[in-house]
Amino acid sequence: MFPLEERYKDEIFETIFENAYHCLIVVNVSGIITYINNSYCQFLELDKAEVIGQHVTEVIENTRMHLVVQSGVEEIADIQYIRGNHMIANRIPVRSGNKVVGAVGTVLFRDTEEWMKMNSHIKDLLLALENYRKQLNHQHGVTYTLHDIVGSSSQLNDLKEKIKKVAPGDVSILLRGESGTGKELFAHSIHHLSERNQKPFIKVNCAAIPDHLLESELFGYKEGAFTGAKKGGKKGKFQLANGGTIFLDEIGDMPLSAQVKILRVLQEGEIEALGDIQTEKIDVRIIAATNQPLEQLIMDQRFREDLFYRINVIQLRIPPLRERPEDIRVLAKYLLYKITNRTGKRVVDFAPDVMKVFHADEWAGNVRELENVIESAVHLTNTDMIHLRDLPERFYSDEELIKTTGTLKEILEKTEKETIEQAFKRCNRDKNAVMNLLGIGKSSLYEKIKKYNL
Repeated sequence: MFPLEERYKDEIFETIFENAYHCLIVVNVSGIITYINNSYCQFLELDKAEVIGQHVTEVIENTRMHLVVQSGVEEIADIQYIRGNHMIANRIPVRSGNKVVGAVGTVLFRDTEEWMKMNSHIKDLLLALENYRKQLNHQHGVTYTLHDIVGSSSQLNDLKEKIKKVAPGDVSILLRGESGTGKELFAHSIHHLSERNQKPFIKVNCAAIPDHLLESELFGYKEGAFTGAKKGGKKGKFQLANGGTIFLDEIGDMPLSAQVKILRVLQEGEIEALGDIQTEKIDVRIIAATNQPLEQLIMDQRFREDLFYRINVIQLRIPPLRERPEDIRVLAKYLLYKITNRTGKRVVDFAPDVMKVFHADEWAGNVRELENVIESAVHLTNTDMIHLRDLPERFYSDEELIKTTGTLKEILEKTEKETIEQAFKRCNRDKNAVMNLLGIGKSSLYEKIKKYNL
């Protein structure tokens, strides 16, 4: 490099990366942020010194930078939702020799006016696409896809890859996992990725239907089959699912009499409605799910061994939340976003001590329990952040809460400061509006601004 070029090297670097319209970020092999430019910090409304050194998932919502480091596969022109906007993101792995050592990401926009026009157009297209997808899925009974299963742990990624491999076929699948792990989401996803995705997806909760009604619910009945039978008869779940997929949830609770008929469907591809003397050909794919040890039920003669081997052609185990703690943070933030969108209450994040107790918990109820805890905290919090005091009491003892939050004076001052900060945000820093909102005088407000350095 010539001497003149060496003199201006820093200026060139700053012009290209610091003052550019696009946002730039660099992470290392562990997903830790090592560089972020001023444009990105301004957009995120964060201080650069605080951002560098944090894991990228703690700073940028819906980020995939850490995943690109793991996969080594670049992602170009991907749409990413950040701070209420759909942005265009590029993520490129950085290699040293044959080894991935980090990743560089950019988020593109030219200027505010131009981006707002583009963002509005993208939002309109995405909303229209989502509306069409919902209409189609509603027609065929599908609610979830693989994209609704949130997490980046190796266990979850491996499971998703297996689902992509087995979904296109017609083999029966048994989903095994504890209650609350999301077995239904995986069943929906398998159907969505299968060749049957334009056909019905019918769900049957075998534990929720009384034994004496289960057969008629599954296989239907003819007119006059029993007292109270509907005129003209009624189609069963299998007839409704013909050509598509039937999801037998909690199959371990199915009575033996119904198990025999399920076995016939798998072996012969036909069913017999109650009160009918003829069989009917049926074409369905069976996905079953259970949280029970079917092998033990077989030994107890409560589940047919031949049926077990028929539904267990491919077995997929869904790991409980305690076995994939690295998913807790991203899953909690996803659930928070989902819940606040539904409730309309503005809560944007979790206090550090909350995430600490989340990672320490066993989560016996898995994802369903985590969602319930977050939803409860959203309704209980008085700020835009969930604190330890907003969680159910089992997450802390009285001593821990006092230790975490401080003395009574410190708690009151912290709450007062947070309340005033929220008032300033709501009133766009209009001091007169803040005084009216909080019901305090001018001298009192200025005293608190000085006290809390607001």
